[in-house]
Amino acid sequence: MLEMRGIKKAYGTVQANRGIDLDVAAGQIVGLLGENGSGKSTLMKLLFGVVSADAGTIRFKDKPLSGHGPAQAKAAGLGMIHQHFTLVEAMSVTENVMLGAPGSSPWLSPRETASRIRQESATYGLDIDPDAMIGDLPHGRRQRVEIVKAILRGADLLILDEPTSNLSPPEVEGLLGIMARLRDQGRAIVFISHKLDEVIAICSEVVVLRDGAVAGTCRVEGATRAGLARMMVGRDMPPPIAREATAAGRNVLHVGQMALTERGVERLAPISFSLRAGEILAIAGIDGNGQTELAECLAGLRLPTAGGIDLDGHDITLASVGERTELGMAYIPVDRATMSLVTGMSVSDNLALRDFDKPPLSRGGYLARSYFAERAREMSQRFAIKASGPDIAARTLSGGNQQKIVLAREIGRHPAVMIAHQPVWGLDPGATHFVIEQILALRAAGGAIIYISSSLEEVMTLGDRIAVMQGGRLSIPIDRDTVDLTQIGLMMAGDDSLIHGAAA
Repeated sequence: MLEMRGIKKAYGTVQANRGIDLDVAAGQIVGLLGENGSGKSTLMKLLFGVVSADAGTIRFKDKPLSGHGPAQAKAAGLGMIHQHFTLVEAMSVTENVMLGAPGSSPWLSPRETASRIRQESATYGLDIDPDAMIGDLPHGRRQRVEIVKAILRGADLLILDEPTSNLSPPEVEGLLGIMARLRDQGRAIVFISHKLDEVIAICSEVVVLRDGAVAGTCRVEGATRAGLARMMVGRDMPPPIAREATAAGRNVLHVGQMALTERGVERLAPISFSLRAGEILAIAGIDGNGQTELAECLAGLRLPTAGGIDLDGHDITLASVGERTELGMAYIPVDRATMSLVTGMSVSDNLALRDFDKPPLSRGGYLARSYFAERAREMSQRFAIKASGPDIAARTLSGGNQQKIVLAREIGRHPAVMIAHQPVWGLDPGATHFVIEQILALRAAGGAIIYISSSLEEVMTLGDRIAVMQGGRLSIPIDRDTVDLTQIGLMMAGDDSLIHGAAA
C-alpha cells in the first residue's frame, strides 16, 4: 500500500532523514520506533504533507504522492492522529466530524453524519455517541472520535503518533482491540510508540530509526523489549533502576483542604495530604482530571480558592513562584516546549533562568556571561545534555535533551520538594531511564517528590505511596505494597467509587 524510497530531509545542517525506505502493506500494523530526534516525526510529516522532502519518492496505493499537503494526503486515503487532538470541546461528536470535511451533501447533513458515525462505531467497536459533547468525553473516547473522523474520510492508512500516552490501562486495551479490527478490515497502520510491550502485542513488523536513518527492521514474532531497545539506541540498555527501600523523614509539605474554583467551575475538590523528605507520592490519572490544576496550585501559578499549603513550616498558600523557589520548591511542568523552556534562547540561558539575578551569574547588576557558559558546560556534562555548545538554541535539541535541561535546572538546585508532571512524556527508553534515575537520586538525597503521570508502570516504579486523580478529586494515598492494580486502573478509567473528596 505504501512505498517510501530514499527519503531525505535536512533543516540547515541537521539531517533529519537520511535516505529512509519504508514499506507498509494493506492489513498490516508497522511499529515505527526510535529515540527522540531519530527522525520518526519528520518522516510522518513528510508522508502526510506537513513538510516537503528534499529527495526521495512516495507511492501510495500504486500512485505517486509528491508536492502534496495534508488536504491532498487525506483525499488520497491517509489519516494522521496526533498526540494533541484537533477537536472542539464545545461542539458535539457529529459537529466535530463535519468540521472541515469535504463539502459534499452527506457531510452537510447532521442526521446523515450521525448515522454514519453509529454505523462505523458498531463496525469497529468504537462505542461513540454522535450526540455527546467532546468536552464531556474522557481522553480515550476523544481519541476514538479522531479515529472515526479518519475512517469516515476514507483513510486506508492511519498514522497513530504515541496514541496510548495518556490512556488508562483499560483504554489502552480497548485501543489495541480497535487497531486489530482496523487491520482485519484491510486497513494499514503506522504505530509510533515508545511503549515496547504494546508494539510487541499489536504490530507484525517494526522499523527502527536512529540518527535519521533506518537502523534495522524485524518481525515482531519472537522479538523482546531488550532487543528492540538495543536496536533503538545502538547499545545494550542498562538494567532496570534499583529502587532502594528507605525510611521517609519529617513532613516537609502539607496540603490542607486545598480547593480551586474558576469561573464558577470546581476544578479541584478539597484535597489534603502530607509529603515527607525522601518520599515519592505518585499520582496516577488520565490527563484532564485536575492534575495540571493541582501542580500549578502547588507551584504558585494558580492560587487556590480555599485551603492552605505549608512548605517546611512556611505558609506558601499565597506566595509567589519566586518565593516558593527560594524556600526549596522545584517544578517540572508537563509541556517542556511552552512551560519549561524558552526554546528560542540558548542552553546556557535556559539553565540560568532560576538564578540569573544572583552571584556568580550576576554581579553589580550585570550578567556574568562567562559564568553562564561555565555553568552550562558543567551541567551538560553532569546531566548528559547533548548540545554542540552552550550558545545553541534549545529548540534545536531533541525532546530528551530539552528535558535534561529542565532536570539540570530544577534538580541542580537541590530542592526540598519537587513537583514532576509527566516528566518522561514522549521520551525514548534511554532518556526515560535517565530521568527516572535522576528523580530516584533526588529521593535518596532526601528530596520529597510529587510525581504525576498517566502511566501506571511509572507510578508503580517510583511511588512510595500511590494516589489517583479523577474529576478533580484525589484518592487517599496508599502504600505501594497494598496497591490493587485493578482498582487503580478502574479509577483512572473513571470509576469514582473509591475516589474521596479529600485525601489524608
